[in-house]
Amino acid sequence: MKIQLYFKLLLITFFLGCTSNTSKPVAVKIIPKPNHLKINEGTFILNENSIISVDEEFKEVSEYFKNYVLEKFEINLPKDNGGHIIFEKDEELINEESYELDITENFIIISAKTKKGAFYGVQSLLQLMPFETNKTSIAIPCVAIKDAPRFSYRGMHLDVSRHFFSVNFIKKYLDLMAMLKMNTFHWHLTEDQGWRIEIKKYPKLQEIAAFRDETLIGHYSDIPHQFDGKKYGGYYTQEEIKDIVKYASDRQISVIPEIEMPGHSQAAIAAYPELGCTGKQVKVATKWGVFDEVYCPKETTFQFLENVIDEVVELFPGKYIHIGGDEAPKTRWKNCGHCQNLIKKEGLKDEHELQSYFITRMEKYINSKGKKIIGWDEILEGGLAPNATVMSWRGTNGAVEAAKQKHDVILTPGSHCYFDHYQSDNENEPLAIGGFLPLEKVYSFEPIPKELSKKEAKYVLGAQGNVWTEYITTPEKVEYMAFPRAVALSEVVWSKKENKNYKDFIDRLTYFFKYLDAKDVKYANHIYDLKGNLVNKNNKILYELSNITDQKIYYSLSDENMNIEYKEPILITNTTTIKAGVFDKNKQKLGQTFTQNINLHKAVGSKITINVAPHKSYNSGGKEALINGISGNNKRFGDKEWLGFSGEDILITIDFNKPENIKTITTRFHNGNGQWIYAPESLYISFNNKEEIKFPVENYGELLVNFKESFDEKNIKNLSIRIPNYGIIPEGRQGAGFKAWTFIDEIIVE
Repeated sequence: MKIQLYFKLLLITFFLGCTSNTSKPVAVKIIPKPNHLKINEGTFILNENSIISVDEEFKEVSEYFKNYVLEKFEINLPKDNGGHIIFEKDEELINEESYELDITENFIIISAKTKKGAFYGVQSLLQLMPFETNKTSIAIPCVAIKDAPRFSYRGMHLDVSRHFFSVNFIKKYLDLMAMLKMNTFHWHLTEDQGWRIEIKKYPKLQEIAAFRDETLIGHYSDIPHQFDGKKYGGYYTQEEIKDIVKYASDRQISVIPEIEMPGHSQAAIAAYPELGCTGKQVKVATKWGVFDEVYCPKETTFQFLENVIDEVVELFPGKYIHIGGDEAPKTRWKNCGHCQNLIKKEGLKDEHELQSYFITRMEKYINSKGKKIIGWDEILEGGLAPNATVMSWRGTNGAVEAAKQKHDVILTPGSHCYFDHYQSDNENEPLAIGGFLPLEKVYSFEPIPKELSKKEAKYVLGAQGNVWTEYITTPEKVEYMAFPRAVALSEVVWSKKENKNYKDFIDRLTYFFKYLDAKDVKYANHIYDLKGNLVNKNNKILYELSNITDQKIYYSLSDENMNIEYKEPILITNTTTIKAGVFDKNKQKLGQTFTQNINLHKAVGSKITINVAPHKSYNSGGKEALINGISGNNKRFGDKEWLGFSGEDILITIDFNKPENIKTITTRFHNGNGQWIYAPESLYISFNNKEEIKFPVENYGELLVNFKESFDEKNIKNLSIRIPNYGIIPEGRQGAGFKAWTFIDEIIVE
């Protein structure tokens, strides 16, 4: 304890004691996990006699804490020079976001170099306070914490263009970020489907670009597309934006606006058609995807964007403007005389370099306003703008490339940071864009790619969770999709790598849910979900069940009564259905019932080889997933049973444990063309290394394409299935010009 605190001790002239209405001290389970934490004996009693003493620099933070205590517990904390709750400046702390929190029976001392650090000390303190609000005295456990973040950029994103959310909800979102010590809010404000920021110089952006005629119903992959016929939209006035930015700043959160360019700009072009290459009137997009309408790199377009930026920079005091730069088709540019002349005039190689020219020019203007740009990793294509920060979303390759060029990078790969993906393989999960990103995978994320040297790794600023809202229509669903995955990410970007432990995190998260309950957050709770895995061990087919908690598992085989305690892997001798659940000590079921159908067909347990590895984002089950007796999800195609291949021809070989007689071969493909996934038009089968036989794939227009063929083959030792890739996606479709993906499910041999 510092010398001045001893002097303050002399100023304490009254007794702080427990009353009959004192809360019980809470468990010490802080998220994100502090770097150094020691739990000591005793409690500090906070009540109306507790006095706050504040360094002037931390006045705003102390007011935040004082208002929290007043609103939650109706305890009005007085202020004085001598106090029991002390906000103290400590210049010796190196990191501006670091803090020390010392709680003894007599004092709470928050030491920090800046108000950011003091604020984070308060957030840890609030997690040491109870959930109930009917107490006049609050018992706070005595701890000593020394803490600092691992990364300087700790972000959450929210897309308000696909679906619009109120000012009040944005503030709630910011409050939840603040709890988690997140410091950056990436606000996605413009898109093909809606322009959400008031620009006074261009009123048609509010009148036209902010509203679409109707909205797609169901999933983009559903054929035919259906629409609701209802006008939809809205925008934030500049006064509302100022209010939100101030609210965020009070919580030490910087707001980064995203103003998309040159792609994802159909809404703006709908308002001002001269911004496009054709000059023709278009409408604000009513469905999702990537559209050909992009800004034409004309002087009038640059003047428009510069005028927009002039108003944007006045609203957002942070150092960054996000300019998008992703998914900008070159179709219009290829057919535009002005664009082709500009390519020749500037000595550019192609349309990709034209995009780099576009981004570099806008970066120069934004830099002149004292701001830096961030762009999605497509801004690397054609050459990276000189001072740009890259946000790497298509895996980590963009981050590696940019860091090696000595550019700052922020990691937000779809594989670990896209919270619009499904988080459970339960078929009753609410509709999402696709993919599969469970909580554990978020927690496992390592933001520094292994390809970077220690010197290059310094360019990694941190990571961000993204919430795209094509299929997220309400605040409640935003919360469901974002939490608790955002909680896991907060620990990824704050806590030391060596301090992370998923089982320990789950223990603390179970407790943290009480804080989310108190804030009426409609989070997803999959903690008690079971995992299942079929294994072949010593020529026996076994099914393993597991759960991250320490609760017991009970199961049944082909009936509803889960009365067998799970103690070891279940022997599978025939086709069966396993039902299982997690139960507490009173045998009350926690969470949902786990159901798994197992089809013990002839290929289960055989050896399988594939000529190419599935894409790492769609290979969680490994190649054995194709012959493990378990079919993939009927509604979603990113679970561990579906394997995804990016553009390759596939050759699958199954070597049976003993010669088999084969009557049928059944499999199925996903045909989600809106997600660049195409079923093959035919496949080739051979037995015992003999000549291939070609078979057409039926029902080609369906979302799920089934293949079933009958045979009369005897004494088959091996089976080969060759699946040609669909090829290049045609013009006019999503992903045009790129090779299609192939998604395949269980290969059933009977």
